[in-house]
Amino acid sequence: MRIARFVHSGGIAWGVVEGAAGAGPDPDFDSLVLAAIKDHPMGPIEFTGERFAIGDVRLLAPILPSKVLAVGRNYAAHAAELGNDVPERPLIFLKPSTSVIGTGDVIRLPADSERVEHEAELALIVGRVAKDVPPEKALDVVFGYTCANDVTARDQQRADVQFTRAKGYDSFCPIGPWIETSFDPSAVRVRALVNGAVRQDGNTSNMIFDIPTLISFMSKVMTLVPGDVILTGTPEGVGPIVNGDTVTVSIDGIGDLVNEVRSVTEVRTG
Repeated sequence: MRIARFVHSGGIAWGVVEGAAGAGPDPDFDSLVLAAIKDHPMGPIEFTGERFAIGDVRLLAPILPSKVLAVGRNYAAHAAELGNDVPERPLIFLKPSTSVIGTGDVIRLPADSERVEHEAELALIVGRVAKDVPPEKALDVVFGYTCANDVTARDQQRADVQFTRAKGYDSFCPIGPWIETSFDPSAVRVRALVNGAVRQDGNTSNMIFDIPTLISFMSKVMTLVPGDVILTGTPEGVGPIVNGDTVTVSIDGIGDLVNEVRSVTEVRTG
């Protein structure tokens, strides 16, 4: 089941996506319908009876998390392309909830960075409170999966050593277009395209630390709560995005997360 969050004439709602599995440029995208549901999707699903053509609404980030947890260097080839060693344990960091945007929203380039890069990632959504979860039970806490872009000011990351400023800007965590609740994350293709050209093309089977390991490790550090987002790392091929670009994160079985890129000054004056 695919769960989307969207704006329509009556306000903000969640809905179940009905139709073909494609998204973004997929030719079947315009045929999708959203069947609105009552309340939060992590509770019992009850339909309101309202139905909306996807072209008549605006998709939002499918969840508003209390926190976004991410992992660095979780693909060996990506660690190598940045000149880093493979970590002995998951290298985790936080992105603020204010960095989250949805598909169709604008990634805003900060004026004080000279190199901002895309990082296509599979993301998972936590569905229940979790603390000290053993790996063999870790997938039980997952509500679903979505696409993510761990946008990074690479020059600031190198200058600061730690990641907070470089990865924390408003708009630096696009997620979407929806949450897929029926999904096997063990071996799926993850791609990033910039202006239609493929930049990243990896597979989750190449993760150093798999998803149960990540969830278990993170839950031993901090309590995970429903709606938290976990980014699982990016494959090799990260590269710069500049004003005017369109960046797409495409994950087989989920769909396409599409965002335009604009400089902060253009967003403010445009």
